Amino acid sequence: MSTPLPTLFLGHGNPMNALSANPYTEAWRRIGQQIPRPRSILCISAHWYVPHAGVTIATAPHTLHDFGGFPRELYEVQYPAPGSPALARRVKHLLAPLRVTLDTSWGLDHGTWSVLRHIYPEADIPVVQLSIDRTQPPAFHYEIGQRLAALRQEGTLILGSGNLVHNLRAYAWDGQPVPAYDWATSFEATAKNLILAGTPAPLIAYESLGKPAALSIPTPDHYLPLLYTLGASQTSDAIHFPVEGIEGGAISMLAIQFG
Repeated sequence: MSTPLPTLFLGHGNPMNALSANPYTEAWRRIGQQIPRPRSILCISAHWYVPHAGVTIATAPHTLHDFGGFPRELYEVQYPAPGSPALARRVKHLLAPLRVTLDTSWGLDHGTWSVLRHIYPEADIPVVQLSIDRTQPPAFHYEIGQRLAALRQEGTLILGSGNLVHNLRAYAWDGQPVPAYDWATSFEATAKNLILAGTPAPLIAYESLGKPAALSIPTPDHYLPLLYTLGASQTSDAIHFPVEGIEGGAISMLAIQFG
């Protein structure tokens, strides 16, 4: 493939988005219509956050319902995309000598399928997940993204799924519309400006960005997928924000497309 595929970071938000038709899911659908069709997808999801590096190698990964307290219809959703052992082994090769487990136990978690069922509803593109090693510092995750960037030339869509701002303690759980917290809008604006300026270092060292970052990222699991896509991006990439919005005051739905 002569032109590299884009790489994407998506704010996936509430799992119920998997069943919803709203401005976010409509924008995800348009992404699938507008970017070149990938041969395969490598997803780094906030919800596979474990103390090691692993990559799924199953030929038919199962749909994980890794949440609780939602309507029964959400647990009935299946996303029967095939896996790709060849892509899994390619990822392992690119990351050598890092130890990467070829994993048969994990499937596709909701960070992956809740967005992909809108982007590629036919579930006919092979999908592999790469875990986030929670024992490693942010710079490690950015460097992994850099090492995976070659996949973009090989027809693989690198997809990070999390949320730039993700503070569940501050989230408005009653479902009533609320304005975004000032710290959430401040951090999101800072991040967008740094991305547009091609200045990833402060986003890697996000703990240095002050109180808005600390409130926006109380735990790193939903933030780190961004660093993989940042690492896989190129200075020549056009940058787009195909989805914007802050839900419940404290969850950013921002999507970032590089290329």
